[in-house]
Amino acid sequence: MDKIVVEKEVLVPVDGGGGGNGTGSNAVWAIAFVIIVGVIVGALYYSGALRRLTSPQQPSKVNVEISAPAAPAPAAPANR
Repeated sequence: MDKIVVEKEVLVPVDGGGGGNGTGSNAVWAIAFVIIVGVIVGALYYSGALRRLTSPQQPSKVNVEISAPAAPAPAAPANR
């Protein structure tokens, strides 16, 4: 018994061929990436975390004045 070998040449498309590697797909991914990064940076900015990370914290000074309430006025004499 003899063996028969069959060969067939298969060409792979170079232009992307719908595999998701085209220019349009890259543009969509680039826009999606910019939007995602913008949402993350906006959330960090509005939460205040970005401002705390980018600027050094200054010690805050608070002026506090403590005083006792005024003594109540004596009762007026009753005129009868």
